[in-house]
Amino acid sequence: MMADKTIDTSLLPEDVRLKLEELEIELAEGDITQKGYEKKRTRLLANYVSHSPAGKLLAILQPSAPSPQTAAQRKAHRRLTREDNRYHSEIRTEAVMQALALHKKPVVPLPSKRTSVQYPGQQQRPRERHESSSDDDDSIFGDDQHRDFQRGGRYRDSGASSSSFSDASASPHHGGRGGDSRPHSAAYAIPGNTSRQALADVLQSTRHSQPISQPPDVTNNAKSTRQADRVGHYAPAHISSVRMNNSGNISGLQDDEIRHQGKVSAKIQQLLNTLKRPKRKPLTEFFVEEDDALETPAPDPNAPKPEGSTMSPFPGEPLVIPTGLPRNLESALQRYGSSSYKANAVTVLDQNGKPSLTLTYGKLLARTQKIAYNMLQKTGHKGEGGIKPNDRVALVYPNNDPISFISGFYGCLQAGVIPVPVEVPSSRRDAGGQGIGFLLGSLNVKYALTSEACHKSLSKTASGEVVQFKGWPKLNWLVTDNFHKSSKDWQPPPKQSEDIPAYVEYTQSKDGSTVGVTVTRKAMLCHAQTLTLASNYTEGEVMVCVLDFKRDVGLWHGILCSVFNGMHVIFIPYSLMKVDPASWMKMITKYKASVAIVKSRDMHWGLLAQKDHKDISFASLRLLLVADGANPWSLTSCDAFLNLFQSKGLKPEAICPCASSSEALTVSIRRPGRSSASATGRGILSMQGLSHGVVRVDTENSLTSLTLQDCGQVMPGAMMIVVKTEGPSILCQTDEVGELCLCADYTGVSYWGLQGISSTTFQVQPQHPDGTIIGDKQYVRTGLLGFLGPGGLVFVCGSKEGLMTVSGRRHNTDDIIATVLAVEPMKFIYRGRIAVFSVSVLKDERIIIIAEQRPDCTEEESFQWMSRVLQAVDSIHQVGVYCLALVPPNYLPKTPLGGIHLPETKKKFLEGSLHPANVLMCPHTCVTNLPKPREHRPDVTPSAVHVGNIVQGARMAQAQGRELGSSEEESDTARKHMFLTEILRWRSQTTPDHIVFTLLNSKIQGKWPYQVQPQIQMSCSQLHKRAERIGCMLMEKGRLNTGDHVALIYPPGVDLIAAFYGCLYVGCVPVTIRPPHPQNIATTLPTVKMIVEVSKSSAILTNSIVHKLLKSKEATQILESKSWPTILDTDDLPKKKLAAIYRAPTPEMICYLDFSVSTTGMLAGVKMSHASTTALCRSIKLQCELYPSREVTLCLDPYCGLGFVLWCLASIYSGHHSILIAPSEVETNPAVWLTAVSNYKVRDTFCSYGVMELCTRGLGTSTATLKQRGINLACVRTCCVIAEERPRIQLTTSFTKLFANLGLTPRSVSTSFGCRVNLGMALQGASCPDPTTVYVDKRAMRNDRVTLVEKGSPHSLCIMESGKLLPGVKVVIANPDTKGQCADSHLGEIWVNSPHNASGYFMIYGDDSLHAEHFDSHLATGDLSTRYARTGFLGFVRRTELTQSDGGRHDAIFVVGALDETIMLRGMRYHPIDIEMSVVRCHRKICECAVFTWTNLLVVVVELEGSENEALDLVPLVTNVTLEEHYLIVGVVVVVDPGVIPINSRGEKQRMHLRDGFLADQLDPIYVAYNM
Repeated sequence: MMADKTIDTSLLPEDVRLKLEELEIELAEGDITQKGYEKKRTRLLANYVSHSPAGKLLAILQPSAPSPQTAAQRKAHRRLTREDNRYHSEIRTEAVMQALALHKKPVVPLPSKRTSVQYPGQQQRPRERHESSSDDDDSIFGDDQHRDFQRGGRYRDSGASSSSFSDASASPHHGGRGGDSRPHSAAYAIPGNTSRQALADVLQSTRHSQPISQPPDVTNNAKSTRQADRVGHYAPAHISSVRMNNSGNISGLQDDEIRHQGKVSAKIQQLLNTLKRPKRKPLTEFFVEEDDALETPAPDPNAPKPEGSTMSPFPGEPLVIPTGLPRNLESALQRYGSSSYKANAVTVLDQNGKPSLTLTYGKLLARTQKIAYNMLQKTGHKGEGGIKPNDRVALVYPNNDPISFISGFYGCLQAGVIPVPVEVPSSRRDAGGQGIGFLLGSLNVKYALTSEACHKSLSKTASGEVVQFKGWPKLNWLVTDNFHKSSKDWQPPPKQSEDIPAYVEYTQSKDGSTVGVTVTRKAMLCHAQTLTLASNYTEGEVMVCVLDFKRDVGLWHGILCSVFNGMHVIFIPYSLMKVDPASWMKMITKYKASVAIVKSRDMHWGLLAQKDHKDISFASLRLLLVADGANPWSLTSCDAFLNLFQSKGLKPEAICPCASSSEALTVSIRRPGRSSASATGRGILSMQGLSHGVVRVDTENSLTSLTLQDCGQVMPGAMMIVVKTEGPSILCQTDEVGELCLCADYTGVSYWGLQGISSTTFQVQPQHPDGTIIGDKQYVRTGLLGFLGPGGLVFVCGSKEGLMTVSGRRHNTDDIIATVLAVEPMKFIYRGRIAVFSVSVLKDERIIIIAEQRPDCTEEESFQWMSRVLQAVDSIHQVGVYCLALVPPNYLPKTPLGGIHLPETKKKFLEGSLHPANVLMCPHTCVTNLPKPREHRPDVTPSAVHVGNIVQGARMAQAQGRELGSSEEESDTARKHMFLTEILRWRSQTTPDHIVFTLLNSKIQGKWPYQVQPQIQMSCSQLHKRAERIGCMLMEKGRLNTGDHVALIYPPGVDLIAAFYGCLYVGCVPVTIRPPHPQNIATTLPTVKMIVEVSKSSAILTNSIVHKLLKSKEATQILESKSWPTILDTDDLPKKKLAAIYRAPTPEMICYLDFSVSTTGMLAGVKMSHASTTALCRSIKLQCELYPSREVTLCLDPYCGLGFVLWCLASIYSGHHSILIAPSEVETNPAVWLTAVSNYKVRDTFCSYGVMELCTRGLGTSTATLKQRGINLACVRTCCVIAEERPRIQLTTSFTKLFANLGLTPRSVSTSFGCRVNLGMALQGASCPDPTTVYVDKRAMRNDRVTLVEKGSPHSLCIMESGKLLPGVKVVIANPDTKGQCADSHLGEIWVNSPHNASGYFMIYGDDSLHAEHFDSHLATGDLSTRYARTGFLGFVRRTELTQSDGGRHDAIFVVGALDETIMLRGMRYHPIDIEMSVVRCHRKICECAVFTWTNLLVVVVELEGSENEALDLVPLVTNVTLEEHYLIVGVVVVVDPGVIPINSRGEKQRMHLRDGFLADQLDPIYVAYNM
């Protein structure tokens, strides 16, 4: 057996060395016996051992030490992490194994994790070839055709790139990303997502489904590129492919259309199969508007109930103080320091286990007098206040220096100063240090006593002073080793009273806050007397103490009782215990100690140190005090220790568990040397009964039982009761578990400075169930949960700190830890590094388990173990685990003694700074108290609803703008100029030199004041002449006919305007298209080509820069140059005049085509007639009071919607001067827009949300500078945001507040609303009432109801009015399903009737049904004759108290969101933006969020603006906030890089494209978590 010791392990192969190190760790942690260790080690080294006789002889003569590597490994892993082995139980292991055997192998979908997220040391096993979704034979795209989401560059693709034409060859060819050498995202494919062809099959099947009623999707994919910083939304928006069904109609991709083929994502399907949703009965009511309280779990009819009688207070034996004891601790020190001055008081072991440092009672007395003298006489000389009696002083001594501590502690008692023992602060990761600092601040501590060695180890500033630790007050550090001797005639001051504080002991509450328990001099003395009587302490006894001497049992016995009785204490430092766990047993043997104070942890470690057992003798030991005997799992250590060492002289009656509390101090002690049978006891209790708070005896072989040992009897002179844990202090019944309360003279009296919580803890007056108070004695809550057994034996089954009440049942963290530790194999995690706590989510507590995993554990192994833990906890405790997380080694916050700092761990978990390596959330199985789902009633007809509204007197939801006037000017103009071309020609003749357009760039001239320099100015005649030349070019070079479509591909500017009117001059139909971006041409160019083809453009008008780009080498590699129609460069125009300007035969003919990407990511083109275009310009002119003398600043995209109308059309109709600023210029210089507004003293300005966001972020810290340089926005009357969405009230409010000091008024900032069927419905005008905001109930909104609430109400949502309706516009709110008109208390679809409605969709194949559905709808109830266009947006109308210009009360229109984007879950309607706003708020590193549904699962995609190891922090927080605020369970959480969520040119998220990209595995996510 010894032969293998001759092997130099450093020469062994690496795999053998690793196995040997693993064996060493298993032995050190108790996972293997010594015999098993030697057997396995011999087997491993069999091939490397010399078998010659000489070799064996050499091995016997020269046994070598372990190699340096092995020794270091042993030391690093030796029992540091073994603290929780006290939870080990063979019975629990057997129960768990049996429970797991009943389950099938769990099917847990593994998360997808990018390889760069793997933590150091964490292995990722290579996957089999058939598991990869990137194999050549699996891919439907070749490598050269692989399309991916663009990340990392300045610009990126905004759309997914999945489905294509039915004929794959018709799809535009996409090249790879330039300069991106990263592997395809398929390399990070979801395991189980085995075939991309499968996705194509499913998408193909969806194309045969029936068309839905929504705007036609002329693409699957409108691509837009923007900067990854979330602000630059102005790069081109494009389309890459067309999504159609076989009939030629356009189809969208909807949740309910997807067939569950199991191929789309095997992992999501696996998740669906794994989920066990609680079955519920359908709700009979339609919707009740009362508070929809969360479901409360029905009480278990079979739950046991307490049956005993109400208990009465139980007294301990009388406190009979033996004669001869000192009258107080100071006199005890004086007695033994004088009469027994050579007797040893304290001995400390050094790091080698040698008792090298000893302090006698004579020296202890001298040191305490020296410290007391110096504190009172030698401090405060430099103008500072010195230390006075009753001042608080911190004692800062390390755990290996009890000699300095005991001297400082008794020095404070001598001086009448109140000592506050605390841990040594650390500038490194110290979880509890900040809380201790706050405590010292509240105690007004100004001085700290410390030793010289400790003072040297503290962090110092450059000047040599101790640094200011985080949260700590400014302290004066006194080194007690350097104090001078006291003068001979000096005497300590007399003590004023015995009721003044003697010392303050720090402790932590359940919420993690550090508080100080005040112990008076009277209580301190009584405690010492009581412990002396209960433990039979006598003078001269030897005590071995392993505990922390600064607080709790170590302080009470090792510091107070030892001196009170003149005992000799041998302290074992914790650092030595980690190296030599048998050192305390050796000291008992060496000094023949009669008392030892340990924890069950130390007993367990002692069991493992088998090589030291042969010389151990416990014959002298009469009291082995188990300090954590209140932990139910200490029983195992006690029994095992007794079984092993009874042969070494250990007496059964010597083992004495005790229960303690920071507030009540010692609660109970089992008396040493007991003789009667009733002096000890144990019970086998049902865990189910305990979870209901009832004591029920269970059978000994039950798998769900808990065996408890008693913690002794009530202390002498004390009185104990048990009260209910919640509510008033009502007495429990005799068989009921409650909180132990103690009445004694030695308990703490208060939390220092916290009178409120002190009264509820230290001044408890128990009550009978009828409310009558029992006696006049006040009790102290101990925080321990238990009951009193026969003969007053105290049984503790948990603590209030570890209590978790889930669905009305109680569970203890220690019990859960024991179950987790019983799950085998344990080689994946560190046994002693497990944290269990609960968090409150959705009005109930949820169990969280966090463990440290070993570095060699693979992700697959981790999840197998995690799934077994879930099953074990469910089987043993009948409770679900909400979140199970594994963190890298040494990640959990530590206490100063190396244990897990639970409050800090919980805090880090909730704030998202724990950085786990693996997370498994189980909300589907845990959360069973969701509100009942809404059940729709299809039998309720619209007429029935209409009658009900009439009966209730509800106001019908409708509103309209003012009537279009028929003034002389307007009617005359309308007769003369029916078309914009005629108006332009008329203005060029009447006011030829009037400037209508000025284009500005980002350059600002001068230092002060700021001046913008016009880049281009254009008058009416210049524009007219240029338009004529462009018209000639179209006729001559382009050879176009009247009615041909012409694509205008220009950057924002006046060229676009001239080309537009040039087309109208010759009867062509213009189509504005955003040009491709040169830095992202591979993705954006096919999109331009797609719009050109979809719009049937016969020619392209552009400038020379874009023309060169289209013909460049990069472009021709993507698209053949011959595939483009005729390209005409307007930078080279003929100098010819048109013979005649084209006039359309009827105003109903098409003026132009407007293509735009909808909020669902689909491209929809609408036809705008001449009549609608002129009517829209007229309404804008009337609303905004626009005249030729006005100046308007525009900073928005000019390619579609109201932005295009304001940029190109409105100035020509109204004659006002438009100052144009391209949004890209604001990206370059955020101040250019506001500078232009100030310079030109503009009253009306229009912008986009993107521009507003750029200014808010870019100028947030520069407003003072702008003001100094003359920027003044007081001139602004209307600052209107052009948008097609719900107003972003947070952004507008931030913008208003930020620039208020520049003169911007809140009433001037407003929003507008337009959509596909009506480009301009609402716009804030000059004489309109101020914008209105309302607060609505989000819960009612989910049920299509509008309930107004007060600001700040729970579940309130602030919505701002979307501008005022333009003249001539009439809207109604209609039910989108039944088409019945809604009342104003309902949420419905906005329908619009207006002269400027669009004429219809422009489609490849005509479809009359779509046209009738969207542009020619009629109400089923109410006004049946009016033709309405359906906007596809949900909203509501509310009558306000404001007065309109016509004298009537104003009806405000509120847009809530797009109907196609709403998510229907649990029968309720959710708007993605509401969920996304909640998610973005939950963690500061989430910079953007998007949600969508897939197979009834809610998928949340978040962009992480931080390091990748923070990705898993977001999963619990996202799940929590969605549950709390929206009552929804998240199915999948996807964490991606910034810039992945696609956004169109207006800054609106394209969630459907994101969903396509997710399902096609193109997002390259950092992490994908599948919630169970």
